[in-house]
Amino acid sequence: MRNDTRLGIMLMVLTTFIFAAQDGISRHLAGEYNTLMVVMIRYWFFAAFVVTVASRQAGGVRAAAATAQPVVQGLRSLILVIEVCVMIVGFVYLGLVASHAVFAAYPLLIAALSGPVLGEYVGWRRWTAIAVGFLGVLVVLRPGVAVFSPAALIPLAAALMFALYGLLNRFVARKDDAATTFFWTGTVGAVAITPVGLLTWEAMSLPDWGWMAILCVTGALGHYTLIKTYEVAEAGSVQPFAYFQLVFASTIGVVVFGETIEAPVAIGAAIIVAAGLFTLFRSRATAR
Repeated sequence: MRNDTRLGIMLMVLTTFIFAAQDGISRHLAGEYNTLMVVMIRYWFFAAFVVTVASRQAGGVRAAAATAQPVVQGLRSLILVIEVCVMIVGFVYLGLVASHAVFAAYPLLIAALSGPVLGEYVGWRRWTAIAVGFLGVLVVLRPGVAVFSPAALIPLAAALMFALYGLLNRFVARKDDAATTFFWTGTVGAVAITPVGLLTWEAMSLPDWGWMAILCVTGALGHYTLIKTYEVAEAGSVQPFAYFQLVFASTIGVVVFGETIEAPVAIGAAIIVAAGLFTLFRSRATAR
C-alpha cells in the first residue's frame, strides 16, 4: 500500500472542498424543491455510479453485492440516506455555518458510542474531550436563550446518525471489503428514497437541472477522491484535515447565501474541533 502523506492531505482538502460545494448546491435546491426529490435524484446517479464501478471489477456486480451481513449493510445504508435528508433540511432552516458547526461534533459521538456499539475502550482523557466538545455544542445551540430554535437540533440529529453510520462502517469492515460496502450504500439508498421521492416530484427549471447535474457529479467525485485519499495515506494522518469542510462550507454560507458567523457559533465550533482533534490523537496514541 502506498503511503504518501502529503498527497493524502491534498486529496483530503480537495474532498472537503467538493463536499462543501455539494452542501451549498443542496441548500439552494432544497430551498426551491422538496428535499426528498433532490436526494432521490442524487441517489439515482450515485447508484448508477456504484453499479458501473462494480461491473468493471473482478466478479462484477454479483461479487460486489455478496455479503454475509445484509441486515447491517442495509441498515447502515438506510441511516445514511436519512441523515443526508435531515442534514439538507438543516441547511435550509439553519444555514451552512451553524449546521456544520454542530455537525462537526460527529467524531466525538463516534468516540462516545464506540464502547457500547463496538466494545472499544475509551479512556478518561477521551471522555473528558467528549464532554468538552459537547460543551462547545451547547455554546453553538445556546439552549434556554430567547433566540433558540428547535431547528438548531436538526444538525445534531444528523451528526448522531452519521456517527452511527460511521460505527456500522467499521463493524461491516470486519467481514466485507470497501467495494461491497460502497455498492450497498448507493443501491440500498436509491431503492429506499425512490418511493417517497417520487411522491414529492415537482417540475424543475432548466438552470436548476444544471445545478442538479453538478450536485450528482460532485457527489460521485467526492466519494472517489475520499477513497483515493485513504488509498495513498493512513487515515490517522489525514483525518484532522476533514475539518476543512467546516471552513469551506462556512465560507460558502457567508459569501453565497449572506450568512453571518456569530461569536457563539465561532467559539463553539472552535471548542468542538479542538476536542475532536484531541480525541483523534488519543485514539492514535492508544492504538500504538
